[in-house]
Amino acid sequence: MSKKKIAVLSGDGIGPEVVAEAIKVLRALERHSSVRFEFSEALVGAKAIHATGNPLPDETLNICISSDAILFGAIGSPEFDKDPNAKVRPEQGLLKLRKELGLFANIRPVSTFRAIQHLSPLKTEIINNVDFVVFRELTGGIYFGKKEIKEGGKTATDLCEYTEAEIIRIARLAFESARTRKRKVTLVDKANVLETSRLWRKTVKELSKSYPDVELENMYVDNAAMKIIQNPSSFDVILTENMFGDILTDEASVISGSLGLMPSASIGTGVSLFEPIHGSYPEGAGKGIANPIGAILSAAMMLEYAFGMTEESSLIKKAVNSSLNGGVVTKDLNFQNFYFTSEVGDTVASMIRQEVIELV
Repeated sequence: MSKKKIAVLSGDGIGPEVVAEAIKVLRALERHSSVRFEFSEALVGAKAIHATGNPLPDETLNICISSDAILFGAIGSPEFDKDPNAKVRPEQGLLKLRKELGLFANIRPVSTFRAIQHLSPLKTEIINNVDFVVFRELTGGIYFGKKEIKEGGKTATDLCEYTEAEIIRIARLAFESARTRKRKVTLVDKANVLETSRLWRKTVKELSKSYPDVELENMYVDNAAMKIIQNPSSFDVILTENMFGDILTDEASVISGSLGLMPSASIGTGVSLFEPIHGSYPEGAGKGIANPIGAILSAAMMLEYAFGMTEESSLIKKAVNSSLNGGVVTKDLNFQNFYFTSEVGDTVASMIRQEVIELV
């Protein structure tokens, strides 16, 4: 029997509520598996600031480093958003965590669920069979480049910088993923005007020679933004830099019909982190209306990417689909006939237990 140590950083707002349901599902899986999960709670974000003055306390970082994976909820609080002079903010905790753990690749799968396709802002015929994944570089580019304010605040600069090594390490992950999918990588850039994009193209093209079984497609970011709306099913694996990836993944997330459905993984040189893409949604905290599916599917990604438990990950995905097909959804998906957060988690966990029993 093996043991997996999971750091639980529930964070702020609805984070604790949705993470609790993800843990519930993992516990249900555990009852009929040879794997045991050991959960260690730790503070992060606004709660950590209130308790310690630090959005990422040393104790939290140490727990993460000594774990096999991190299950993350959400961070953010209105009190900090409304204070432009606040020097310490919840989001700094996540940025520091990414840096300390070397989390250089953000992975976001984008797919639709047949039972709720009518909730998508796109036509059903456009979103049929959508199933692609975005590999976004997470620790380089304009977000992390040198920043300057000049001429008495009248001029500002943000440096966008990438190295060949930074590009290779995430591109390799994208090509390896494509080999398990439809064998196509789309590199999204702005190589007609940006030197960093030209370096991306040159480097990825050279690397692609090591993957002759994977098709490499180049696409400008503005064209990609249009294609994600016009023909999202044409994509398999999207590879892109930090800022472009930030924008495109937010655009793609609305295809499914709700932010509450989408998971993500941040992979790096050490411990990996898994979190739903939605924010802390403080207005909904404590009301039992938060959608836990994104957190539950993030747990499924954890099983697959961190532990290689692909069969167990598939079971969770199957249970989520069954829940949606049965109409067991939260208020964001059905305003009139909805279930509470814990009820959705109970349903998915129950389906997990039944399915595993049948397979054993």
